[in-house]
Amino acid sequence: MADIKLKTYSKKEAVAYLTGMAGQNMIYNVIGAALAYYLQFTILIPAIAVTAIMTVARVWDAFNDPIMGTIVDKTRTKWGKCRPYLIFVPSVIFVVTILCFVNFGFYGQGSKGTDVLIIAWAAFTYILWGMTYTVGDIPLWGAPALMTEDDKDRNKLLGLARIFGGVGAGVTLLCMQPVSLAIGNMLAPSVGAQQGERYGFLIAAVIFSLIGCGLFQFTGLFIKEKIPPSDKKYTLKENFTIIWKNKPFRQILFSGVLGSARNLLAICAMPLVTYYFASKDPILAFVYIGLLGGGMFAGMFVASGITTVLLKKISKKKLYNFSNLLGAVPFLLIFVLYVCNPTGLTGAVYVAIAFVLFVLSGASIGFANVLQSLMIADCIDYEEYTNGTRPDGVFFSGQTFIAKLSSGIATIISGIAYAVVGFSDERVAEVNAFINAGGLPRLAPQYRKLMMIMFFLISIPPAISCILAVIPTWKYCLDDDVHNKIIEELNLRRHTDNEEGNYEKAESVTTTVDGAEE
Repeated sequence: MADIKLKTYSKKEAVAYLTGMAGQNMIYNVIGAALAYYLQFTILIPAIAVTAIMTVARVWDAFNDPIMGTIVDKTRTKWGKCRPYLIFVPSVIFVVTILCFVNFGFYGQGSKGTDVLIIAWAAFTYILWGMTYTVGDIPLWGAPALMTEDDKDRNKLLGLARIFGGVGAGVTLLCMQPVSLAIGNMLAPSVGAQQGERYGFLIAAVIFSLIGCGLFQFTGLFIKEKIPPSDKKYTLKENFTIIWKNKPFRQILFSGVLGSARNLLAICAMPLVTYYFASKDPILAFVYIGLLGGGMFAGMFVASGITTVLLKKISKKKLYNFSNLLGAVPFLLIFVLYVCNPTGLTGAVYVAIAFVLFVLSGASIGFANVLQSLMIADCIDYEEYTNGTRPDGVFFSGQTFIAKLSSGIATIISGIAYAVVGFSDERVAEVNAFINAGGLPRLAPQYRKLMMIMFFLISIPPAISCILAVIPTWKYCLDDDVHNKIIEELNLRRHTDNEEGNYEKAESVTTTVDGAEE
């Protein structure tokens, strides 16, 4: 291996990739963090209808993601197989993102036909967004595996990708709601508070999506693929077979699905701040989102940054499993904090404690996210080693699927919980009117259940998910030592023509992995 010079990315390409990752995550959180709130709490679509929309979208994504992954893996152009999509798709995502915040009015304030149209349009645009986003997301995550032959460089880039993606996501999560509410307040004197908030979200969506798509464009324009695609192309059916037969990849997928409820921390942060802490005051919303959401992202950034350092002393499997188990503790303590003082968590001491708990909870999510990407990349290496093909698109479609399915499941959980306590359509309008009249919902006895359910959602289900997520990976079968041998052999293959000897070695390593599975 010492005589082999491995191809890898330049600093310019790394910067371009990470810039694009930040932009793409800004776009994702315009939808992921704000759309469910907009649909349920701004234009008043019933919680159960929002849940149904998310469910239908996630069922479709179960088929759409592998289809797109297969298309990517079959792509052959002068730019490569991932880069063409990264060049052309950002502008399309921008348009579809804006359409998600354009609707026909407020649910329950017109005819039944209008209500049906409002829900139908919300469902159509959200499903269309998911399909469009996938066209860019799968190539974006698949690109690092094609930008370098060096395993360490790839892991470094994927680790940084989570950090830069977190920065983009954090900017949107921290600023989207306060900016929307501030714009809404500016427009309220001329169009009314309700309509002003609706326009505020639309204008904010345009601003953040424009910035995000502009940054996203950098990746397609400036990166280059160093590893040529495999000659063989697989059908969708064959790819499903490959996914299912690759046991380590299958374990990661199941773990990601079982850990879905962790996303409730980000999804429910906006209504929690809006109704409990800020009562729709844009300045207070910015302060508390900065403290709590900022704490969560601070934890994610630190965890993402130290993951590759910790992996020098501990295996991916152990770090993934134990970070998940330990992460259940701060999630659980968030609800304990609420139970201790249901109406007084705006006090300085309680806010400080909440900040620490959000940091630790965010760290758990950060470890899981980075390790998931690294482990999926390892599974691609294993597949190339055993079968001679790199299904980058199909395998990273699994990561995209996990992200969107997890978000969908979390939204479903929140929708059902809101419906159970009656925090939906007419009741939301009632609470909004109460706030506009100067009331503080956290102090009102009639809204105690509504406040409780928001703290419950960001605490108990995520804590349970952290524990469930380790069940499939507790006996994860792709050992780090075996993977290192796989990488060495793959690089030898790419730089020599001794194919017969290579496949003899492949058989011996495969036996080791199979033994670990048992």
